[in-house]
Amino acid sequence: MSTTDEETPFDAYRERVDRPLARLFQTYGRDRMGWFAIGMVANFLARAGALLPPLLLGIAIDSIFVGEQAFSIPLVPDAWLPTETVAQFWFVIAVVAGAFLATAVFTWIYGVTANLFAHGVMHTVRVDCFQKMQALDMAFFDDKQTGEVMAVLNNDTQNLERFLDDALMNSMRLLVMTGGIAAILFYLNRQLAFVTLVAVPAMGLFTLWFMRAAEPRYVSQRSAVGNLNTRLENSIAGIDLTKATASERFEIGRVRDASKRLFDDTMAVLKLSYFYRPGMELLAGLSFVSTFLVGGLWLTTGTAPGPLTGDLSVGDFVVFLFMTQRIVDPLAEVSNIVDQYENAKASSERVFGLMDISAGITDPDDPVDIDPVEGHIRFDDVSFSYSSELTDGDDELVLDDFSFEAEPGEMVALVGPTGAGKSTALKLAMRLYDVDGGGVRVDGTDVRDVRVSDLRSAIGYVGQDTFLFDGTIADNIRYGSFDERDDAVREAAHAAQAHEFITELPDGYETRVGERGVKLSGGQRQRIAIARVVLADPPILILDEATSAVDTETELAIQESIEELAADRTTLAIAHRLSTITEADEILVVEDGEIVERGDHDHLLARDGRYAALWSVQAGVVDFERRAEVLPED
Repeated sequence: MSTTDEETPFDAYRERVDRPLARLFQTYGRDRMGWFAIGMVANFLARAGALLPPLLLGIAIDSIFVGEQAFSIPLVPDAWLPTETVAQFWFVIAVVAGAFLATAVFTWIYGVTANLFAHGVMHTVRVDCFQKMQALDMAFFDDKQTGEVMAVLNNDTQNLERFLDDALMNSMRLLVMTGGIAAILFYLNRQLAFVTLVAVPAMGLFTLWFMRAAEPRYVSQRSAVGNLNTRLENSIAGIDLTKATASERFEIGRVRDASKRLFDDTMAVLKLSYFYRPGMELLAGLSFVSTFLVGGLWLTTGTAPGPLTGDLSVGDFVVFLFMTQRIVDPLAEVSNIVDQYENAKASSERVFGLMDISAGITDPDDPVDIDPVEGHIRFDDVSFSYSSELTDGDDELVLDDFSFEAEPGEMVALVGPTGAGKSTALKLAMRLYDVDGGGVRVDGTDVRDVRVSDLRSAIGYVGQDTFLFDGTIADNIRYGSFDERDDAVREAAHAAQAHEFITELPDGYETRVGERGVKLSGGQRQRIAIARVVLADPPILILDEATSAVDTETELAIQESIEELAADRTTLAIAHRLSTITEADEILVVEDGEIVERGDHDHLLARDGRYAALWSVQAGVVDFERRAEVLPED
């Protein structure tokens, strides 16, 4: 399965989702149906109360002011009503005032309960989406863009909240107002009611057309939002490179293109909405004009026009005019309801598309307990490629027939050109990915048979690209060992040669490092990462060029700490600086996903092969002819 330039990786999953809004209610609305029901009932009563004043006005005109009819209110026994004109007048005033008060109270109730329901669903959906992302494999994040993920967590959940809050409640308002108004009109004058409501079928057909035309435009708009979010996130994250290469104009152009796409897709939606809403208002206006024309002729001529028969009172005509005006707003609101419905449908498809992605890295049904971990690591004929649903599984092998063993307490180092597969091998040891063939074992147990959290808790990892969270230095050292005391944090910093520079900062260990640790140098960030591993004290260490971002003097200091830390635990290390792994128990030279040489430092030098050529290059003694013979082109 592949994606086009206009598609995002989420589209492949979104297309599989069936009845997303129904599923939204089933999954997230069921536990909150109490609030939803209270809101709907309160909304019904508020809208019903709003229909009373115009009805009572018509009755008052015919019974009190003109005196053409007896004072009577539908569904209210005449025995309950006053008989004197003045009393009837004050009765109408009291009921109208009560209706307005009830409308205000029930509107407040449904507003509170609707928001409790909608925002509660939004909160749970957002947390569940984030929890799902945390459970997904690294392969998911290889395929997905950060902006798309942020669009699901923010924009899509907000669209669902607006739908659950505004659209559903406005739908109830529409049903109550149109249903109630139609019932009152038919009760007062069936013939004129047909004239007033003649445009309703046309509105229904117009709405159906709008829904079908709008849906693909909303899908495209949601995709454009994710695309723009990704572009903005990447541009901000890479601001150093942008400025260093004077590429501001290029980045502005890319953001402009992404923003223009969102602008075009949004305008496509709005153009349709701006055509639909005035169209609905026009149809509703035609209903009012028809009512005024027919009713006015009826009253002024004293006879029913055309095929109509019977009489029409002034009061009933006034009620018709008021009710026709009242029906315009809810009918015109259909455009917003449909707008929010289509937006929510597209968003819920993306949300459940995410929720339906299966995680390949999961705990086995009956996990093996490996505690305590001794640290025996074995790779048996491992093969691996970064294939996924979006690459049709056609990726080339990154590792092939990859085998080695590390006994407890030993250090095994991997060296070789960039892209040879060294880092991939270490990721397989942590089970960030699963092997395609062969197996990775810890203490004789395949890592796929172990609880993932148990495996990763036994491994300390320091990579070449150190990530720090926005927070204090102490918080970042303590990350993963959240309950450790302050003195343990300081001891770990000492061991990582980080204590000195930390104490020189304005707030010491409470200094905030900024997003991604931008306030610290690369070497400082790397020492904090090493301190984090020292604090965790795992039985297995994985070092992926752990000293790559430090100067030579700092490297020597850190190397001493690493050697002390690695003395009684298994260590897998990648190093471009061969001087840092001369004491390794075994060195593996990796090229194109295969181990082409293995042995300790002295053995490999004596062999005078690829490792020896690499060593001579770094030692400054280079035989270029010999180097060309032995080393592959990088």
